[in-house]
Amino acid sequence: MQIINSITPGKQFISLEFFPPKDHTEWPAFFRSVDRLAVIEPLFVSVTYGAGGSTHQNTLEIVSRLKRDHGMEAMAHLTCIGSQCDDVQRFLDDLTREGITNVLALRGDLPQEVTPNSQLSTPLLHASDLVSLIRATHPEMGVGVAGYPESHPEAANPEADLQALRLKMEQGADFVVTQLFFDNAYYRDFVRRARAMGIHQPIIPGILPVVNLKVINRIISLCGATVPPEYMAALEEADRSGGAAAVQRVGIAYARRQTEELLADGAPGVHLYTLNRADAVLEIVDGLLTR
Repeated sequence: MQIINSITPGKQFISLEFFPPKDHTEWPAFFRSVDRLAVIEPLFVSVTYGAGGSTHQNTLEIVSRLKRDHGMEAMAHLTCIGSQCDDVQRFLDDLTREGITNVLALRGDLPQEVTPNSQLSTPLLHASDLVSLIRATHPEMGVGVAGYPESHPEAANPEADLQALRLKMEQGADFVVTQLFFDNAYYRDFVRRARAMGIHQPIIPGILPVVNLKVINRIISLCGATVPPEYMAALEEADRSGGAAAVQRVGIAYARRQTEELLADGAPGVHLYTLNRADAVLEIVDGLLTR
């Protein structure tokens, strides 16, 4: 089933993102975490896909098992930068054979040796190109795309970034999952500006629970998300006074407050970047939604 057909106005949800463990010896622990999180009854779960398809076989196997063995509506991330159309279509064919009917269409991170102005020998330079290809070759697929409440780091300005998002929607995307953010005002303003530009599809906020400072510093360096000074100060104080466990407590409490506020403000649902950490996610969502 296409995810868009499960998003019902007035019925809020939680969805989850997982990343494939690279070492297969870690897979049993990963799927134990999945089983623990099944109690949440996520509307859907997504599984990341390495740049240039570097982990696509793991993504394929995991989304297949999540749907077949765990009864979850699984969505595979699919990046296009550095890929050829035939390779992408083969991956889409593989997903179809496994009964996977949703993808998150992303440009992906540029290879290290490539700059934004480099000439690449592929017609798939932008996520909008990927959406167009999916719609032309696999129209049965549901398609989500990424949105950037603080604008994409490479965007010329917020207006240009929203124009790029509108193009993805015009090419046939069904819904938007946002990049992580730590100030809900960014999400509210992003939705307001998107609606004013004529983007009316669901926009699902993405929330990351901070579980340690090393992870958060790396992630914000990649995506450009802003951490409110008072939040960073609380994390650093927790690290000094109580170490990693204290940081995780502060991070989980903050993500919980963000999620509560977003749902109270009328967001269609919340997409949690789990980092495969079942304990943190269960604590954030405990009692939030009534079934």
